[in-house]
Amino acid sequence: MDGTGLLALSEERQGQVDAVLARFFSLAKNRAAAFGPQYVTLWETLEQNTIGGKRFRPRMVMAAYQALGGQDAEAAANIGAAFELLHTALIVHDDVIDHDFVRRGVPNISGTYRDFATANGRSDRVAEHSGISAAVIAGDLALFNSYRLIDRSGVNDVTRARLIEVMDEALFASAAGELIDVDFSIQAEVPRVDDILTMERLKTAVYSFECPLQAGAILAGASDEVVTTLGDFGREIGIAYQIVDDLLGVFGTEAETGKTTVGDLREGKRTVLIAYATSTREWAEVGDLFGCEDLTDEDAARLRDVLVACGARSFTEGLARYYANRALARLAEPHIPPALRAELHPVADAVLGRVR
Repeated sequence: MDGTGLLALSEERQGQVDAVLARFFSLAKNRAAAFGPQYVTLWETLEQNTIGGKRFRPRMVMAAYQALGGQDAEAAANIGAAFELLHTALIVHDDVIDHDFVRRGVPNISGTYRDFATANGRSDRVAEHSGISAAVIAGDLALFNSYRLIDRSGVNDVTRARLIEVMDEALFASAAGELIDVDFSIQAEVPRVDDILTMERLKTAVYSFECPLQAGAILAGASDEVVTTLGDFGREIGIAYQIVDDLLGVFGTEAETGKTTVGDLREGKRTVLIAYATSTREWAEVGDLFGCEDLTDEDAARLRDVLVACGARSFTEGLARYYANRALARLAEPHIPPALRAELHPVADAVLGRVR
């Protein structure tokens, strides 16, 4: 299939997932109306936070499912939508943890409800509390209903039980990764590279790559061997993806990342890039700037120069390539069908392309 065909197929899959989510939110808003207009507004705000995303996790579900011969597109779209709703829940709660009120340049749920309260004359403290409270509630609703979408997928009981186990693993691992990340944020010292890789795999790679791919394979009736190998591929490519994401958070552009490239440096975010840099003698020149809330663009530029000079950038780019190539090696296993190999090779290529 050529690039045009792949694009059309991807758009078709996204349309199927979007239709499931639209139906889900329509039913939820109708049900919420019985509890008052404020509850409908919360559901509308939650829905807005699912619109405009790349539908990356559903794409993983449906890529594996269709490449392995699955024919029930509606069931696959429901499972894909379940992972998208899980993603929504996790980022809503992540923003609460990080005390963020904006995502991709616009108010998130916390920010929206904070602004509602501010417009009604509430103090900053009360308004922020209102915003965070609404986000916790919305995230809880998204989290619970990600499981409900699996229940409503129409699959048989045995398959449904396996899919719920995969979803449970995605949530369980992500919570562990989030807790490790919180612990990192209060440690004086930057963690080791291996510890950061473990955190990023648990927090992001498991629910974004490993479990969606495995869910698609299970839904298609694939062998346990294929399901396991897809998990291995997802782990390696998910780690590579997150390494690149952290690189772009410092060296990318706002158009690529949707956020300022000063933010991670200002926040003092613990990443592989920083972990490597702190082990070099050059870091002493700028270490006191890292994590400064009032970091200027000029100081951020100094930090970037040192990250290049000390070899941190090249090390991190090489590590991303290493994990992406490990992922590709898993696709070379003889039990992986050619159609699945052809479907997932571009995923690894896209990750590698981000570091070129």
